[in-house]
Amino acid sequence: MYSTSDFRKGLKVTFKGEPYVIVDFQHVKPGKGGAFVRTKLKNLITGRVLDETFRSGEKVEKPDLEEKSVQFLYFDSKDGYVFMDKESYEHVHLTEDQVGASRGYMQENMDLYVNFYQGNPIGLDLPITVNLQVTKSDPGVRGDTASAASKPATLSTGLIVQVPLFINEGDVLKIDTRTGEYLERVKG
Repeated sequence: MYSTSDFRKGLKVTFKGEPYVIVDFQHVKPGKGGAFVRTKLKNLITGRVLDETFRSGEKVEKPDLEEKSVQFLYFDSKDGYVFMDKESYEHVHLTEDQVGASRGYMQENMDLYVNFYQGNPIGLDLPITVNLQVTKSDPGVRGDTASAASKPATLSTGLIVQVPLFINEGDVLKIDTRTGEYLERVKG
């Protein structure tokens, strides 16, 4: 069981009999009355987002989720995204909806985790950061050194991120998968 004091972004909980992940939360202590926690919960099966309020100290259950280490193999228009279980070598298939925005961070042979609920795959967890190569980026304009100047760059997976002006095509960048932001250039 989790208490409201355990709430954090990314925590998986059971709410109304289904698995959810906490997308956002805020502890509120009004001038009078009891404290409460305002949360946004995303259903791990349907993807629906709920706004829910919990009284301070209220308990929620841990979901019956199983997490398996897998390797991303390839995308096939018929089978969807194909992963290989690293222990049993069985193939696991996820649809485009189950993968969602994560597809912009996935490269072939990448290790990650697939979540299973009641034996069925429902989604995946990426590593916090991934290294991706820049495939298209306009050159920075000389003398354009205003603070925080940036330009768009297309990465090897098709993801477009804002990067500093000194980034060139061929550079490998570390990207935060939670926010989609550029962190640093990886030295090769």
